[in-house]
Amino acid sequence: MDQRQLVRLSKQLSKHLRHDPAAAGLVLDDAGWADVDAVLDALGMNREQLAEVVSRNDKRRFSFDESGARIRANQGHSVAVELGLPVADPPEFLYHGTVAAALASIRAEGLRPMRRHAVHLSPDEETARRVGARRGAPVILRVAAGRMASAGHAFQLSANGVWLTDAVPPEYLS
Repeated sequence: MDQRQLVRLSKQLSKHLRHDPAAAGLVLDDAGWADVDAVLDALGMNREQLAEVVSRNDKRRFSFDESGARIRANQGHSVAVELGLPVADPPEFLYHGTVAAALASIRAEGLRPMRRHAVHLSPDEETARRVGARRGAPVILRVAAGRMASAGHAFQLSANGVWLTDAVPPEYLS
């Protein structure tokens, strides 16, 4: 499949596995899993196409369960799901990509999950730069994740390497 088709199908899959499963007639279980056959029917795909979307997604947004019968988004949901990710010790620093227009609010309130269940943090500056660039010229914030964890803030690591936390207070940002 060509890159344009891959991106289009990936965006459809993201929409329905992260934000609006009902629009495609899908039902997610409490952990965010959807039946692969239902996804194939809803999106008019075959198994090979779905496997290609999952394997070629540059952000590794999706995972199949061990049986291959279910699929879910690894994080980024705006619908209620409990991914069951264990609490993990973060590295000393994590990163967040944003744009200059958001800085005043972030400096005042810190990072908040907004419409998602958690704040998403990147393990490196380059990943954060790509995330921030989706909305314009990126600004990279450094998060003192080790200090946050020492102060009692919990972190989780998703299957695709994105770090999740409830919020990042302004004093942990630079």
